[in-house]
Amino acid sequence: MAIDHETLLGWLSRLKLTAIRDQLDTLLDEAARQDLTMRETLAFLCEREIARKDERRVEMAMKIAHFPHARELDGFDFDAQPSVDPLQIRELATARWVAHGEAVLLLGPPGVGKSHLAIALGREVIRQNHTVLFTTAQALVAALVKAHGEGRLEERLAFLAKPKLLIVDELGYLPFDPNAAHLFFQLVSRRYERGAMLITSNRSVGEWGTVFGDPVVATAILDRLLHHSHVITIRGDSYRLREKRRSGLLQKATPSLEPAGNEPL
Repeated sequence: MAIDHETLLGWLSRLKLTAIRDQLDTLLDEAARQDLTMRETLAFLCEREIARKDERRVEMAMKIAHFPHARELDGFDFDAQPSVDPLQIRELATARWVAHGEAVLLLGPPGVGKSHLAIALGREVIRQNHTVLFTTAQALVAALVKAHGEGRLEERLAFLAKPKLLIVDELGYLPFDPNAAHLFFQLVSRRYERGAMLITSNRSVGEWGTVFGDPVVATAILDRLLHHSHVITIRGDSYRLREKRRSGLLQKATPSLEPAGNEPL
């Protein structure tokens, strides 16, 4: 049966096989060069179509995640942060903890790479076919408080419960008011053992009572987060301050961002 080129392209469009459609001649020429059988050619075309769909899925998921920057694990300087175990981070990049609804806490002073790791891990999680949403703690709390005031809290909590991984960056830089702390507790409870969370904080978990303005609420939140968790404490100087010292803008005597005992702020 003779089929003209335009008809074939039309069929591929109707089947939404756009990768094959857009590269049909090139793909068929490549199959001919490799002297592939009909079965092998079909598999070759399917592989290209799946690869294109995966690329588009990842691209769309990256946009939906709302990452503030593009960061990758290959760009993290593990030599500059010896307190971070590269093997542990690579294991987290497999996203097994996300599939199990666990939590990751990245703790340490400002500038040591917590947000970089959070974004990079989030991007790896997307590549493992999971949905991700990134937000700062302050933006998250503001959204919850607004939704509560407008009578839409349940709707907002349902939205925040949907992503397989929720990343909350910069928790602890500003304290929560008691009402906001209770709202955050509701979110953590909603996601507990159902949706994974990754939280970065400049405060040790022992200081979260101060962050949330209520030790009881902080204990309830930590009880759920720490039950199935991976806690990584990053020690050392800020990347940004290190560069300033190298340039001579800061003296070596600049006070450390870490208190005695190497507890993160």
